[in-house]
Amino acid sequence: MKRAGVDIGGTFTDVIVFDEETGDIEIAKTPSTPANPAEGVIDGLRKAETGIEALDFFSHGSTVGTNALIERELPRTGLITTEGFRDVHEIRDATKDDLWDAYEDVADPYVKRRDRLEVTERIDVDGAVVEPLDEADVREAARIFEARGIDTIAVSLINAYVNGEHETRVAEIVAEEHPEAFVCTSHEILPEMFEHERTSTTVINAALVPVVREYLTDLSAELSERGYDGDVLAMHSGGGVMTTEAIAYYAARIANSGPTAGAIASQHIAESCGFENAIGFDMGGTSADVSLTHEGDIETTEEWAVEYGYPIMFPSTDIETIGAGGGSVAWIDDGGSLRVGPRSQGADPGPACYMRGGDEPTTTDANVVLGWVDPEAFLGGDMEATAEPSREVIERDVAEPLGLGVTEAASAIERIAVANMCNAVRLVSTSKGYDPRDFALVAFGGAGPLHAAHVAREMSIPTVIVPPYPGINSALGCLLVDIEHDLSRTFIADATAEVVGDIETAFAEMETEIRERLNEEGVDDDGIRIDHELKMRYAGQWRSLEVACSRPIERMEAVRDRFHRRHERTYAYSDRDQPVEIYGLHVTGRGVVEKPAFPGIEPGTAAEARVGTREAYFESAGGYVGTDVYDRSALGAGATIEGPAIVEQMDSTVVVPPRASAETDGTGNIIITVPQ
Repeated sequence: MKRAGVDIGGTFTDVIVFDEETGDIEIAKTPSTPANPAEGVIDGLRKAETGIEALDFFSHGSTVGTNALIERELPRTGLITTEGFRDVHEIRDATKDDLWDAYEDVADPYVKRRDRLEVTERIDVDGAVVEPLDEADVREAARIFEARGIDTIAVSLINAYVNGEHETRVAEIVAEEHPEAFVCTSHEILPEMFEHERTSTTVINAALVPVVREYLTDLSAELSERGYDGDVLAMHSGGGVMTTEAIAYYAARIANSGPTAGAIASQHIAESCGFENAIGFDMGGTSADVSLTHEGDIETTEEWAVEYGYPIMFPSTDIETIGAGGGSVAWIDDGGSLRVGPRSQGADPGPACYMRGGDEPTTTDANVVLGWVDPEAFLGGDMEATAEPSREVIERDVAEPLGLGVTEAASAIERIAVANMCNAVRLVSTSKGYDPRDFALVAFGGAGPLHAAHVAREMSIPTVIVPPYPGINSALGCLLVDIEHDLSRTFIADATAEVVGDIETAFAEMETEIRERLNEEGVDDDGIRIDHELKMRYAGQWRSLEVACSRPIERMEAVRDRFHRRHERTYAYSDRDQPVEIYGLHVTGRGVVEKPAFPGIEPGTAAEARVGTREAYFESAGGYVGTDVYDRSALGAGATIEGPAIVEQMDSTVVVPPRASAETDGTGNIIITVPQ
């Protein structure tokens, strides 16, 4: 079986093709094509020797949904809601990202007020109909939307999470009056209480469906025309994959898929190297994504947002993203201070050294000036690039204004970029009660291995792991995941033995629905794994924590104990004398996909892989020093390297700074030991 994994990034589209029979691996990188992401995918697959028609499996991660939300490149969307609740979407939860900035403007709602229409109806908190649905109101709303050319409609009625009959009827009426419209109902998308969160998730999901459907349709058609007849699978934010048919309705689930694929791969690589605790550090051309794995499990979150104030309540890997990529622009603010990012040159025009019209200094340009990167070796020499433009833009825009030499300016850009990355690592570790010294740093992305050892030194992380193909690690993650669906449900009760029977009944209903979904996607019952969780909190708390439980539940006392321990780790305190409350239920079903097993590499020495020496600048060494350069593909198992050293490969460059050392393990991972 030949499997292809693809990651559509902001700068590059990465491809890995794995042949299970021979163990052969092919990798490719090609510039992304934002106007039509499918073109970049096809270009990348063409670079691989395996033809598209020979593929048996195709899975990919994408930033298409995320970018559409960031850039607000969305279809005009309508919202139907209960009379009196038209402004829930805009009022939000009345908080701001910066608590102390009273003048900060919040992001505009995704649906304009004039496109939020009310209908008469009311269901109470127990699901009883207090006021019947006025179908005339619904028909009028549908006609208004049709007249305005609005074909994407979200429906979020009060208390629909306990009784969705009114929303179902609204969807039926809209289909009668406005057959061209796509309708998304909140009780199907997120059957949970809290009106704003449910409405926000439903609106974002509805708005993304046309965007995601268009690119998936194009991609499926392109692959089909070239002979691929399997499923086109897409990574979703929770760490599994979904079929095109499922994504066509649950589009918001893939809004964070690219970074999630990287987190999955970093977990797998750390585990293969014997580390249960790992921090995934993915630095590409536009941003840096940082994730955390603790005791073998990736940290997840139930609430995340592309823009503050508009949450997406689908489960997602807990990832911190900052504007610190190879293309991040270095600039001087009004106070005369040097900044790096968050603005990026992206794939087009890219850094100045790319010679595509980029005329601003970037982190990559600084790396070129420092001698860490040989621009003539980009993408194995397939990309035209040169060093002189990097020196010119850094001298003009940074060195001269600050009275620095070009090398000093480039080093300053690098140090600031590292400081930005360290802040992201702190957000997933120390800010959540984890000690970075207990973790390994898994560095990937085209630029991650360049900076990882410096980040590790600043954060007192003792070990850095660089996988064999760091530049396409997120694409690798797409080969390591299962087909997955999850359901959540509001369930409020005291966490006592008396409610176990009701929980079991609810779990059984949710499990049946998940099995049906997976069966429809071709997964047999024998290949399905089900996990159950309770959302729990101390009575009176607002936020809850998810706690794993077995089914059947043996003892509620044991579940409460796990909650206390989780609360202690998350918030640094617990109170076993306080009553514990169940807030909701969560069930995840996985159609287990066979994972590829990667072959080992032959033993070898570093001397066999050494290709030369070049001058590279290291602040800790006080200037430029002669630095050995190695060919990654020639490094055998057991090869040891003493820093300073540079290891080059097609998709990335690894920097081993002075006083650090590195060793290649049996499957080709480079393990860097960073002295503290």
